[in-house]
Amino acid sequence: MISRNSMINMNNNKVNVDILNNQMTTQKKISRPSEDPIIAIRALRLRSNLNELDQYYERNIPDAKSWMEVTEDALENMQTILDNIYSQCVNGATDTLTQDDRSAILKNLQSLRDQVYTEGNADCAGRHVFTGYKTNKQLTFGENESETAYTITENISYEDIEEKRYYSNDVVLPNTMDEVVVGVPIADMPQEHANKRIRLSYEETETLQADNLKYYNEDTESWENLGSMVLDGALVSVVTDMSYDDWAADDFYVGDTQAIYFKETGELVLGKDVANQLSTQKTQLSVTYDKKGFREGELRPEHYFDCVDISDPNNTITYTKENQEIQFTVAFKQSITVNTQASDVLDASIGRDVDELTNAVQAAIAAHDKVKKLEAMQKEQQYSDPAAQAGLAEWLEAAKKEAVYADDNMQKLYSKGVGKFQKYKDTVTLARTDLGSREDRLLLTETRMSNQQATFEQLKSRNEDMELSDIIIQYTAAYNAYQASLQASSKANGQTLLNYL
Repeated sequence: MISRNSMINMNNNKVNVDILNNQMTTQKKISRPSEDPIIAIRALRLRSNLNELDQYYERNIPDAKSWMEVTEDALENMQTILDNIYSQCVNGATDTLTQDDRSAILKNLQSLRDQVYTEGNADCAGRHVFTGYKTNKQLTFGENESETAYTITENISYEDIEEKRYYSNDVVLPNTMDEVVVGVPIADMPQEHANKRIRLSYEETETLQADNLKYYNEDTESWENLGSMVLDGALVSVVTDMSYDDWAADDFYVGDTQAIYFKETGELVLGKDVANQLSTQKTQLSVTYDKKGFREGELRPEHYFDCVDISDPNNTITYTKENQEIQFTVAFKQSITVNTQASDVLDASIGRDVDELTNAVQAAIAAHDKVKKLEAMQKEQQYSDPAAQAGLAEWLEAAKKEAVYADDNMQKLYSKGVGKFQKYKDTVTLARTDLGSREDRLLLTETRMSNQQATFEQLKSRNEDMELSDIIIQYTAAYNAYQASLQASSKANGQTLLNYL
């Protein structure tokens, strides 16, 4: 009995020394769950929570910050570009411009036109940040694509109806004496025509079917063909097969109850009564049209409109415009939207507005060049006779009238551009403000996750780890007890029953 009990006690002391030796080596309280199930269960929970915190703090939050930083840089560049265009509009709205001033404005606008949408192609680690879920696609076409075709449905507000000036009888400089002498009759003098129009986001479209031009009827709460609208007892006349050149040859005439669509310019010109009706009733329009062929830098329709890619008739792709927020989980049950969608920042009309401003500058430059050329012709010897001088006087009068119209049109367009680009700037500013608020939330979350990570690390350490100094003290005591048990057992086991017989 003494021997058996001694062996049991020695083994217990030996096991205790072994446990403490493992703890001293690993500095962990347990090496197997069976040693202390409570510590093991708590360790599993803490490690699981800590793994989630590490995922949030070390991966998700840095990824979200990177995405937002790229977006912020792009938005800042967009605002700088729009500021520059706005400044050009302010300059162009003055009536004291010289030819050099116009040339400088034209050069600046052309460079800004190419850059304004390029910023929308910004990417973070190969993922485009402004294109919603379609992060593998650029915002714009990267090259000319002549065979690419889309069916696009564009919704238009009555607020998009605006006045545009059109000009007929542009001066074509005479090249021969006969042309000079003929002069310019009063009827052929440059003329200005003002019409109401709605401009689509694309030009050079395919012929529009009249049935694809609809308005929202508040009375029936349904979309109906614009040609079914009744004005003064007559239906609205919708024309979609007239060419722009034919319309220009007809002095840009449009009937009061007429709507004419021009595929060359992507414009819907409205008669006075039609425009008034749409504006008064605050009517919404919907236009469905086909476009084949896109230039480098043009917006991809799928990022802005409901559309169908019909490039391959056997494999069409349908896109539905929807809110596509990309959210990152940055904390326990907390997500944050990291992306800013292009349609919320860059208006599809910006490029076309810049194009119209550029065209206005080019028209003004060309008109003043004609005046200079005719003034120079008046001084040439070959046109010194009275008949030629009289003819040139008429040509010069026409050219000056064209120049006055061009300057006036440019000034009005740029004055209107000041308001338009101020709105575009405000939109970008609003997007930057929204992004900034989300970045602030992310920084607060990052700080909280950092503190939680430190707290859970401490809890995990307290649950699993042991201080080396404490283990050494316990180990020394257990080892001494084990040595003492060996000595006691050796003395007790030295005596047997035979010693007493």
